[in-house]
Amino acid sequence: MLGKYLIALTLGLTAVSAFAGTTCTDQPKEKWQKPESFRASLEQSGYKIQRFKIDDSCYEIYGTDTEGKKVEIYFDPVTGKEVKSKRK
Repeated sequence: MLGKYLIALTLGLTAVSAFAGTTCTDQPKEKWQKPESFRASLEQSGYKIQRFKIDDSCYEIYGTDTEGKKVEIYFDPVTGKEVKSKRK
């Protein structure tokens, strides 16, 4: 039984670490799009954002995409391109 818990814990930590340390840009923050404008453009394109986060080098969103699927997406804050995502 303990083995099952250890496996679940390991899988959970692996999922978290898949996004840890993600680098989206090396550009200075002066070149980043304004967070409010970027968020608004995503919402206008159909995303429903429950949480918008500014990481070291990324804009992160948690919410649902245009198809209603749960998402966690990391964006390059300069170009606006998706760098990494997880859809459920």
